[in-house]
Amino acid sequence: MNMLLHGVKDSEFDIHHGDSLLNDWELLNQENPSKKIHFDAIVANPPFSLRYEPNNEMAKDFRFKNHGLAPKSAADFAFLLHGFHFLDKEGTMAIILPHGVLFRGGAEARIRTKLLQDGHIDTVIGLPSKLFFSTGIPVCILILKKCKKSDDVLFVNASEHFRKNKKQNILDDEHIDKIIDTYQYRKEEERYSRAVSFEEIEKNDFNLNISRYVSTAKPEPIIDLDEVNSELKDLEEDINRFRDEHNGYLEELGLEELV
Repeated sequence: MNMLLHGVKDSEFDIHHGDSLLNDWELLNQENPSKKIHFDAIVANPPFSLRYEPNNEMAKDFRFKNHGLAPKSAADFAFLLHGFHFLDKEGTMAIILPHGVLFRGGAEARIRTKLLQDGHIDTVIGLPSKLFFSTGIPVCILILKKCKKSDDVLFVNASEHFRKNKKQNILDDEHIDKIIDTYQYRKEEERYSRAVSFEEIEKNDFNLNISRYVSTAKPEPIIDLDEVNSELKDLEEDINRFRDEHNGYLEELGLEELV
């Protein structure tokens, strides 16, 4: 229904119903490499931090055995690895996830570290909060590739670029175009985007928290002391002039003058 509402004809896609983690579609369950399906592009918007029940059999699953299982408290990386397994060598995957996947420890840190060491995480894009009806938390887009050309990771802080609305924030075309242009040409811009070397990420224990790499702090204004001093002198002269004028009125009225 969502694709129909966005103008995609029903003749252009197939719908399969299943449980991506525990009971996947039959056509995706092929362990034989020659029969395995690969995709040029994968887009995913899984439920955020879903609780699930991983078991010993899942640990041997071809989707997860090279990276390990995501914790039962948050299946975010399980959904990521599920999609990434079917990505073609030259393909691109984009998945929307909560920011916790960028810095949480334990099993998630181990999965994140291996993905970075293997050169699969290409770009991290931080989005504004209140973009979705279902949640008000800010989210990120992770872009992954199996054969990445660059050794660095591009960080894009788009969290401050949106149109504020009463109930939801909105990304207008100009905001989306800026993200796409920055990603496509790997542009660097102060307080917005930066390409970070693997060595720097390694020094940060493979933490991908965007604020570690793209500073959002606004620089303190530079104070011109000569200008401030001149303004103070002008104010002092005005005070003296107005006091003398006021004291003239007080003298005429026979009242005590201001000192």
